[in-house]
Amino acid sequence: MSKRILVFPCGSEIGLEIHRAMRHSRHFELVGGASTDDHGRFVYEEFLGNLPFHDDPTFPARMAEVIREHRIDAVYPTMDAVAETLQNLAGRLGVRVIGSDARATALCASKRATYDLVAGSIPLPGTYLALSDVEIYPIFIKPDRGYGARNCLRADTEEAAHEFVSRAKPGEILLLEYLPGREWTVDCFTDRHGVLRFHGVRQRNRISNGISVNTSPSEEFAEEFAHWAQAINDLLKPRGAWFFQARQDTAGLPRLLEIAARLGGSSGLFRCQGVNFALLSAFDAFEHDVEIALNTYRIELDRALGNRYKVHIDYSHVFVDLDDCLVVHGRLNHQLVGFLYQALAAGKRLTLITRHAQDPAETLRKLRLRDLFDQIVHITDGSPKSAYIVTADAILIDDSFAERHEVALRCGIPTFSPDMIEALLHS
Repeated sequence: MSKRILVFPCGSEIGLEIHRAMRHSRHFELVGGASTDDHGRFVYEEFLGNLPFHDDPTFPARMAEVIREHRIDAVYPTMDAVAETLQNLAGRLGVRVIGSDARATALCASKRATYDLVAGSIPLPGTYLALSDVEIYPIFIKPDRGYGARNCLRADTEEAAHEFVSRAKPGEILLLEYLPGREWTVDCFTDRHGVLRFHGVRQRNRISNGISVNTSPSEEFAEEFAHWAQAINDLLKPRGAWFFQARQDTAGLPRLLEIAARLGGSSGLFRCQGVNFALLSAFDAFEHDVEIALNTYRIELDRALGNRYKVHIDYSHVFVDLDDCLVVHGRLNHQLVGFLYQALAAGKRLTLITRHAQDPAETLRKLRLRDLFDQIVHITDGSPKSAYIVTADAILIDDSFAERHEVALRCGIPTFSPDMIEALLHS
């Protein structure tokens, strides 16, 4: 029997990575939860919106209600502050919270507490108690609590630093040595027995808004980072997926930036080498021992904004063209094929409608798609395609504007060109 996991908030980068990592597992059912109308609504098939923010006074009672009504077996928090709140509420909610315990989560939520924990064991950036202590600029100013480079500043001058600090509350920010070099993330997994089972180093080659949007495995400082991983594991006692980040100082030596008691948003790099941090953490949370097998091929991850759509159309029948549509430049349109199989799984009827010069059935056989369609309409007399579309709740996919326009006018149904297929996928 599969376990139902509430991912909250599900539209964060971590929530989206958890969905990618776990959506195909037969052991878990994912339920997305969010306080805002975010991207999770487009990704999670089962989505719960308008939940209170984690620091709202109504959050505990509402979360308990959600857990009961939706038969939730575990909650997977995706943000540091949310994880801290949920770990503190775990006993009251009577549900498993996937990840590190309340102590480790609280230590990672505060960078000052993190630095105090590992001081003397791991090299840290220099820290200034006050701006009057700073002798050389630039310096780096960041909040004690925060993530993703939010509310941070590289202050190149004393004036810039004073202006930035003046807007912050006492004890809210850290004044740090500026580290100008390259940056790494070390993704880790610790099992329920406290054993560090995996650490993988990846260089953060390109960073946007604090997120590593291009990353690849790295062997630099391998021995040192291995020591750091074990030292942090011993001091922090995390559970499940976690990571730390490091950056080079002016001498070229790495220093710790932060530790997070959760998986990294770009840890999908190692997932695609066989280390599925979200799935490992979920199995571990339910007291299962796990094994890890890493593939060693070369790999690089590059991230960019992607599109998801919700198209509100009720249809039972898909008509699709062959030439320059299902086959483009002599190659199969795999995006369209993916949609057709999605439609087939949803119980839609599929009809190929084509003016193909050869026998379309033989062409489909060569494409290994012969059994995909319920019907093949081969038009050889020049008659309009609208004459064959007699189903009112249908759609047409065709590369020809003239064909689409004629069908839309006569049949009154939605029509799509190949570049519009992305709007139909998962909609």
